[in-house]
Amino acid sequence: MKYQVPFLGTFLYNQIMFNFKIHQKDSNCGARTGTFTTPHGEIKTPIFMPVGTLGTVKGVSTDELNQIETQILLANTYHLYLRPGANIVQKQGGLHQWINWNKPILTDSGGFQVFSLGKENVKIKEDGVEFKSHLDGSKHFFSPERVIDIQHQLGADIIMQIDECAPHDSSREYAKQAMERTHRWAKQCISHHQKLEKLKNGSPPQALFPIIQGVLYEDLRIESTKFMASLDTPGIAIGGLSVGEERAEMYHILDVIKEHLPTEKPRYLMGVGTPIDLLESIERGIDMFDCVHATRIARHGNYYDNLGRQNIKNSKYANDSTPIDLEDSNNPIRKYSKSYLHHLVKNNEMLGLRLLSIHNIYFLLKLMSKARNAIKQGEYMTFKHEFLRYFKPSV
Repeated sequence: MKYQVPFLGTFLYNQIMFNFKIHQKDSNCGARTGTFTTPHGEIKTPIFMPVGTLGTVKGVSTDELNQIETQILLANTYHLYLRPGANIVQKQGGLHQWINWNKPILTDSGGFQVFSLGKENVKIKEDGVEFKSHLDGSKHFFSPERVIDIQHQLGADIIMQIDECAPHDSSREYAKQAMERTHRWAKQCISHHQKLEKLKNGSPPQALFPIIQGVLYEDLRIESTKFMASLDTPGIAIGGLSVGEERAEMYHILDVIKEHLPTEKPRYLMGVGTPIDLLESIERGIDMFDCVHATRIARHGNYYDNLGRQNIKNSKYANDSTPIDLEDSNNPIRKYSKSYLHHLVKNNEMLGLRLLSIHNIYFLLKLMSKARNAIKQGEYMTFKHEFLRYFKPSV
């Protein structure tokens, strides 16, 4: 289904259209492949998006991200708003020019980060949320309109509404209040985004995604999915999962809502990025993912291989001359032995942590590529079961 510049009918900027085309669907499950077209290029789905919170994936350059065929990056509105400030990014030509990245970028709304600051630092109001900066304690206010303003200044291809991500153990009453507030904020974000798009003068259009909420309550999740799916947006996101609940609970919610998700829009599951969760979610029809997990574990000396999550600090690697990737000759980290990586990480050398970060992102991107190929062949479930037969979360 094609979307012209969001919400503006036939009014086009630079004759660019947001378009999501589904290529294959696996008849044995909900897995599918597609292409989402943006002003800065196409995104082949399913896809994992590395997280560049402050405009950088920690320790990894955009040249290195290009080398491992990263399709899209995620940046964080809350953090960039506080430092260096959206005005500075805008004056530097927007995120793409500022960080030297000519492929798609997604910015989240910062809502999750704000609501993670703790009750003592956050005051929720009907027209937005007041919060204290984690940097210096200064007070700030995010309204739906303000969050859209900031993301327009940053200039990402895909932007998000502000939502209230209620804790996974919230009462049903609170979960419903947070969901309904998120619905109202979604409509405000869309309205303001529409106005800003009309005022643009040659700059690329942006696609706004609303966010499904409802904690772990089936009826609320279904209600939120139907509401967000009814909005005229080029894509849809699922928030409030992978925030402390059991893995099986997350999968159950995805099962509950999948028949209510729009088939013609890309589906983005926020904050999910372990190999197991990626494959289980693709089976349930999810197209896009992001998570800091890959680089975070790398900074603790952990890396992925086909047997699971390993720790290069273990003494068994001290004299191991083999590479951490025995399978893929294109892995740029393959030239370094486990012995050398063990030495670097044990001595807190930055290079070791950088190399593991690159490897982990590459591993997830290749996993997505393999998943797309399996779906194309109609063999996704076989591929998933074979991968999970050997892969363990921690070895």
